[in-house]
Amino acid sequence: MKTREGITPWPDAVAELYRSEGLWQGRTLGDAFAASARANADRTALVDGELALTYADLLDRVEACAARLIGRGLAPDERVVVQLPNHWTFVVLTLACLRVGIVPVMALPAHREHELRHLVSASEAVALVTPDTLRDFDHLALARSLRASNPTVRHLVVLSDDHDQPDTVGLTALCAPSDETTRGRTLPTPDAADVAVFLLSGGTTGLPKLIARTHDDYLCNLVLTALPSAVDADTVYLATLPIGHNFPLACPGILGTLIAGGTVVPLGSPRPERAFAAIERHRVTHTAAVPAVVASWLDHAGVVGVDALRSLRVLQVGGARLADELAERVVRGLPGTLQQVFGMAEGLINVTRLDDPVEVIVGTQGRPVSHLDELRVVDETTGREVAPGEPGVLLTRGPYTPRGYYDAPEANARSFTSDGFYITGDIVRQRPDGNLVVEGRSKDMINRGGENISAEEVENLVYGLRAVRLAAAVAMPHGTLGETVCLFAVLHEGHELDLATVREHFDTSGVAAFKRPDHLVTVDELPLTKVGKIDKKALREMLAAELTAS
Repeated sequence: MKTREGITPWPDAVAELYRSEGLWQGRTLGDAFAASARANADRTALVDGELALTYADLLDRVEACAARLIGRGLAPDERVVVQLPNHWTFVVLTLACLRVGIVPVMALPAHREHELRHLVSASEAVALVTPDTLRDFDHLALARSLRASNPTVRHLVVLSDDHDQPDTVGLTALCAPSDETTRGRTLPTPDAADVAVFLLSGGTTGLPKLIARTHDDYLCNLVLTALPSAVDADTVYLATLPIGHNFPLACPGILGTLIAGGTVVPLGSPRPERAFAAIERHRVTHTAAVPAVVASWLDHAGVVGVDALRSLRVLQVGGARLADELAERVVRGLPGTLQQVFGMAEGLINVTRLDDPVEVIVGTQGRPVSHLDELRVVDETTGREVAPGEPGVLLTRGPYTPRGYYDAPEANARSFTSDGFYITGDIVRQRPDGNLVVEGRSKDMINRGGENISAEEVENLVYGLRAVRLAAAVAMPHGTLGETVCLFAVLHEGHELDLATVREHFDTSGVAAFKRPDHLVTVDELPLTKVGKIDKKALREMLAAELTAS
């Protein structure tokens, strides 16, 4: 299927409004990067360990990589599942795909067979890009298995220090500087209305859905988030979160920094020892973190001090609700300005402004980055808008919020209104100043350290255990991760079950490790609502009572 056949277009009049307002520029992300690279040719664009590339160097590698991809038979509009760590090759490969219209599907290093098989099938991917091994997991063996069972997959591209495999392509060689085989090659160019990249939904009812972001709307996303974050040519952006995520990729992230002429520093881990050293070494000005990472940085700063962070100007925190108490500690204890970020890969991004009063920075999750972002806060039951300041479910549409998931009519009927508003599932209050306060989630989701986990997916996996008769997963409060997974289980007579067995089952099922339950409660029966559904509210109350008692 061609990608345009699977997307829900913006209405013509709305699209024309976005163009007339200058929000959709009619140029591709590849063109935007190339313009930045030519304007900043001698400035440092990318630093990874001992490798430092100027913009001229990076543009040369991007053009060469794009030529090699086309030369190996990949074509515009074909999809490529990209599962890479934070590494300079991710940047080159992604920009090369954007240059010629090959569409990257942004998988995460934590994904395993369960998730990747779905992504390959849903996107009809022709290639997998993966490390050979990472954190003792054999990604290459999994990739070979996926290729053997998926007829669309023609290529395996592997990041390896010692690549010499007859059935794979070496990523480092693909990303090498230009040579006589690539120079002067005529390359295809996508249209600004084409799909640029596939991001992944949180997966409210199971496996993630594909979010098709066009060049027009994703470039809009980059520009609008760069402005209130003060990202410019003097920015040095440290990327410690997995850069396949929308937050470090494009809010404004690595792409926004490169289009602004700044410097990107990818780092494979947010551990405070490594992050602090990188910030000091590269004089980092901007970085993004989730609350659990921020908590570890604060603890580390309490031991070693904050001198290593003195270059830091902006610390973005998002992915999960930042508790007010933790926000206050950041404001008091770390250099630079805290910027709360609340958004979603489906579009809408809210940020606190750098000149906001401390009360706003600490106590809210910001306001939309565009004046054409439309918000509704509605009653979860009736769908009617609530009174100003009252909590309700957030609905949104705007210039960088797609009107539907890719090739998913049933999911679209659940997740989008008939007039194009995305039903976020977030419970918010909107203050008179326009800033949002996130109160929780209406959908059956668990946010573990910024990773969204579907309770239904967890439950479906648990039913693979012979001991389990009924299962229900709910969010369990956690001091640093925000939430973890608590599993309630009713067992078949004569069976026993412990948490270690559950977690081992998840591992052998090929599921991302962050989805494993962290707490198990076995009960004789699950509480039911009056209509016979499992009463998750009652389970959360039972869990709260247990935690209080302990």
